[in-house]
Amino acid sequence: MAYEVQDTSLVNLYTLETLRSFTIDFMQGLGATSEEAEIISDGLMTASQWWHPGQGQGLEKLFRYHRRVKNGGILPNAPMRWISDGPSYALLDAAKGFGYVAAHRAMRRAADKAKTTGIAMVGVRHSNHFGIAGYHAMTAAKQGLIGWSFTNAAAEMAPWGSAKPILGTNPWGIAIPRDNDHAIVLDMALTMSGKGMMRWYEREGREMPDNWALTPAGEITTDPSAAMDGPMLPIGEYKGYGLSLVTDVLAGVMTGALFGLDVFQDDRNFDVGHMMVAIDPAALLPAEDYNRRLDELVQQVKGAPPIDPKRPVLLPGEVEFRRMNDRRRDGIPVSRETVANLRELAAGIDVEFSL
Repeated sequence: MAYEVQDTSLVNLYTLETLRSFTIDFMQGLGATSEEAEIISDGLMTASQWWHPGQGQGLEKLFRYHRRVKNGGILPNAPMRWISDGPSYALLDAAKGFGYVAAHRAMRRAADKAKTTGIAMVGVRHSNHFGIAGYHAMTAAKQGLIGWSFTNAAAEMAPWGSAKPILGTNPWGIAIPRDNDHAIVLDMALTMSGKGMMRWYEREGREMPDNWALTPAGEITTDPSAAMDGPMLPIGEYKGYGLSLVTDVLAGVMTGALFGLDVFQDDRNFDVGHMMVAIDPAALLPAEDYNRRLDELVQQVKGAPPIDPKRPVLLPGEVEFRRMNDRRRDGIPVSRETVANLRELAAGIDVEFSL
């Protein structure tokens, strides 16, 4: 697969608990509360087990947290408060706090409400990067609810027909719980890839697919360096552009956060908007009927004959859960460059370096 680490000599392997313990210590060294450190560590560990290191969602995020706590862009133990709080909706002011924490609190509130009302939505404003969308969707799925999380992000996608970035990758996470098996988890950006993977291809000296990004002049290219300042291409061409626009309406415009060209541009004031939705399937069907019908659908999908017998049909999230199992058994990869740089940062905040 294109997203697998190609040169294992460039990475170290660690146990989950080793990385979790260091991450908690590091975040507390930055001033995070124990609750904040636990939530952020859990999110980063999920990303480290699910995703390719080149996507930059694992321990690589600690560099951003360090920089933005130091420059005032993120406030540890921020005074978050509920702006509104109705039977099936709420709005959280994250007060420039950690995005992982704000989104986690919002989804928990949505899940609690959905158990009574059947469906609930909770918005977040004045937040920061919230990590991986699937992590927050899984917060609801672990309680037997369908979770849907999405956020706006920095302008990297051009409206279809333009080469000027206006909208973000605006990722979605949807998690559908299943009886006695992994949830179905759709975790995706609305662009074909992200700048993190482009930088990884650039470091590796590899060509990227020609449907990832354009040059600033709007030209097709396989050279990640040539496209680094150009627009990311949406999934499904104009359809992905439409989804990104709608996401910015719901997560940015409607929550009171920044949107479009303004969000994520000032490193001291991202003012990101999120939206968390939780749905109780039992509001429409008895749980037994829902689970039986969902299982029938899964069996139909999994039973579809593959074009390549060596590549059977998989459910959304199945690759990530398999990767999680492999990494818990074999170790979680972290690039040696990341380890070396974290050693320096840890020393600067008086945190024992345990990697």
